[in-house]
Amino acid sequence: MAPALRLRVARAFWASEPDAQDHGHAAVLIAQKFKFRPKFVLGLDDEHRAKYLSSITAMTDSVAARALVAYHLAEQRPMMAVFLDAMGIAHENGIIEEEDAKPDAEKFAAAVGAIEGKFPAEDVSLYLTTLAWQDPEAWGALGRLAEAEG
Repeated sequence: MAPALRLRVARAFWASEPDAQDHGHAAVLIAQKFKFRPKFVLGLDDEHRAKYLSSITAMTDSVAARALVAYHLAEQRPMMAVFLDAMGIAHENGIIEEEDAKPDAEKFAAAVGAIEGKFPAEDVSLYLTTLAWQDPEAWGALGRLAEAEG
């Protein structure tokens, strides 16, 4: 992921509704890397925490997942909505309405085609990769399409 995108994802993470566990884990990661105390990190403003977090390449799955979800909710809802419309999945502004909605893998190529060219390739690739990573059983085939996109 390009540094500028990593920073946007980190900003979205810290700006999202606070999650004590994930924000705490992120503060510990930052503290360990930069030799700070976690309490000091939590006292920083969001922009400083985002800059520090964006420089960490190895983070826990829970922090990475929360950061990616926060980023997509904050900045990528229009793309998510177009994709889900093409998939025929009911959603509210890009948020899937049914918790156990199962995607039809036969619609993947058309849905990816609906967002290609309309949105930056890096954003499309990240979205598809995020879906595949979060639920490999349902969205795993998107991983191959994301590799082709990226």
